[in-house]
Amino acid sequence: MYFIGIDSSTTATKALLMDESGVVIGVESAEYSYETPYPQWSEQHPDLWWDATCKTIRQVLAATGVAASDVRGIGLTGQMHGMVLLDAAGKVLRPAILWNDQRTGAECDQMRAMVGKQRLIDITGNDALTGFTAPKILWVKNNEPELFAQIAQILLPKDYVRFKLTGGYATDKAGAAGTQLFDVRKRNWSVELLEILGIELDWLPPTFEGTDVTGIISADAAAQCGLVAGIPVFAGGGDQAANAVGTGAVVDGVVTLSLGTSGVVFASAEAPLIEPDGRLHAFCHAVPNKWHLMGVMLSAAGSLRWYHDTFCPTMSYDEMTAEAAQIPAGSEGLIFLPYLTGERTPHPDPLARGAFIGFTVRHTRAHATRAVMEGVAFGFRDMFELMREAGLADVSQIRVSGGGTRSELWLQILADVLQTEMVTFNTTEGAAYGAAVLAAVGTGVFADVPAACERLIGISATVQPSAAMASYDKPYAIYQKLYPTLKECFAEL
Repeated sequence: MYFIGIDSSTTATKALLMDESGVVIGVESAEYSYETPYPQWSEQHPDLWWDATCKTIRQVLAATGVAASDVRGIGLTGQMHGMVLLDAAGKVLRPAILWNDQRTGAECDQMRAMVGKQRLIDITGNDALTGFTAPKILWVKNNEPELFAQIAQILLPKDYVRFKLTGGYATDKAGAAGTQLFDVRKRNWSVELLEILGIELDWLPPTFEGTDVTGIISADAAAQCGLVAGIPVFAGGGDQAANAVGTGAVVDGVVTLSLGTSGVVFASAEAPLIEPDGRLHAFCHAVPNKWHLMGVMLSAAGSLRWYHDTFCPTMSYDEMTAEAAQIPAGSEGLIFLPYLTGERTPHPDPLARGAFIGFTVRHTRAHATRAVMEGVAFGFRDMFELMREAGLADVSQIRVSGGGTRSELWLQILADVLQTEMVTFNTTEGAAYGAAVLAAVGTGVFADVPAACERLIGISATVQPSAAMASYDKPYAIYQKLYPTLKECFAEL
């Protein structure tokens, strides 16, 4: 018995094949690009995802020798917030507008004016952001009215793949929550918002919990993908929620921290928790009847990469961090702000800038390297402080992933700054693995998602806070004052 997790990301589609014991048998991926027809625009044709889905499913079955008849379920995940528009015949009306498209600033202001910022946050758990789906729909209404008049269905990227697989329309509640048309407490579309914004409820697909069946593989799709007709397709989840399943962040107290180019903190919750000013994302989880809080830092490990490429291009990262390890916690008063590409959490400000504060003649390259690593850790602490204020239960364990976690020094800095145990784990495929696990749970292989994660996901290494923990309280307090002090200067720059 096998399960396939399909992850339709921004730059590639991945098909992961997992057996019933949770072992990954094979993974195949197919890359593609997206278009930027104008500055700050980001578009992609949906057929790229479908072609890559068919290709990778065929490849993973061929590479592993698993018969299509032995596949018992398929789970879907992928990039969130993108907008796919279909007409009444199911034809794509225009290229999809993606999550990283920035054209909708005016539409975000329009949403706040029409709904009211606080009401918008109260219903959806989030302030209006250019990345979300709702302002993209308004942009089409404002700028492409003839096309807007033809809309019969609005889908998220992975749900276009679902449509091609099954011939039906459906989405998961985690992905739907990221559209900003969702009542996060009621776990369904907000009729109030739809009426205010002039969006038809019939344009949106029915929503399902992550382990629910949403359809079966059609004969046409089976022929294209090398599958067998009738295999159930499960709801799955948006990429961050599915990744949380794949890393075990499905119960209170266990949080995931991704230290990649960007940084993400994801915390599961038993009830909807909403930060009053919308500085955190509050969405439904892919786990049935659970929610989550999420913070996003735009330049996490990306900050260290920029620093390396700009100031230390001839050094290895190991050499850089070995130097930094000789510097005491707090970098002797040198502080780095990691806002190199603007910021999302806790300061939703595209004009924010990176900065070093506190240089003296005593400071060396090693001090600056450590300050970059500490500044990113302070940014993560900002997220945790907001989550606690929003009502998150005590954090007992932080599960870390991403390229930055290869640095033992950075893991120790994170443990000390966040004052919490940091662990690495035995799964590496994230969202695609989570989608396959959701399918296995839906099939009945596991009792529920927490039981599956407890059985499948193990800890590979643990880092405890050290005596240096107390040394970070004062520099962090100073760090917190710097953005408010410099905000106007950033805008002027």
